[in-house]
Amino acid sequence: MAQIDGELDGLVRKRIRALRVAHGWSLEDLANRAQLSQSTLSRIENGQRRLALDQLVTLARALDTSLDQLVETASDDIVTNPVIDAPHGLMRWPVKADPGVTVVRQRLTNPPPDNPVRMRAHPGREWLVVLSGTALLLLGNRRFRIETNQAAEFPTMLPHAIGAEGGPCELIGIFDSDARRDHQRGEAEAPAVQPAQNPPPR
Repeated sequence: MAQIDGELDGLVRKRIRALRVAHGWSLEDLANRAQLSQSTLSRIENGQRRLALDQLVTLARALDTSLDQLVETASDDIVTNPVIDAPHGLMRWPVKADPGVTVVRQRLTNPPPDNPVRMRAHPGREWLVVLSGTALLLLGNRRFRIETNQAAEFPTMLPHAIGAEGGPCELIGIFDSDARRDHQRGEAEAPAVQPAQNPPPR
C-alpha cells in the first residue's frame, strides 16, 4: 500500500492523537477500536512507524471520521473578508466548507413590525446570537426576548420577524440557503430608508 508524503504524514499523526484526546480515549481505547496493538498505535502517533493508507482507513473509522477529513490539508485561503451591504446595515461571510450557508452580522434599531402581514415564512432554518442589546423575535403567535449572549434557533416555516427592543441591538445570524434567499429577496424589495426630516419651524 502506498505511503502518504512526509508533510502530510506529520499532520495526520498529530490529527490522530488530537482526535483521540478529544474523544477522551487512551491509547488502549483507540487501539481496541481500531484492532491494533497499543504499541503499534503509540509508534504511529510518535512517528516511529510508517503510516500506510490502509491503516488510515481503519483509524478514520475508529475515530468516527472519514478518510478525507483525516488527510485533509490546511487551505491557504483561511481569512475571509465580509461583503458589506451598507444600505441594509449588513455584513455577510460565505461559509466555504458549506456554500449553502451564510453568516450575517446586522445592527437593528427598529422594533419588529406590528403588522402580521410583514412577517415572513419560508423553507429553511435560522440561528442567531445577540452580541449587544436586546432583540425581540416574533415567531408565529409568540414573542421572545433574546438578551445579549443568548441565541435562538427556529424553523423559518413559522412566520417570523425580528427587531430591537429598548434601543439598538447587534446580532450574528447563520442562514441556510433557503433562508438566505428569502432574506435577500426581502431586502431587495424593502423601501429605501429615508433620513429623518426635521419638523418645519412654527
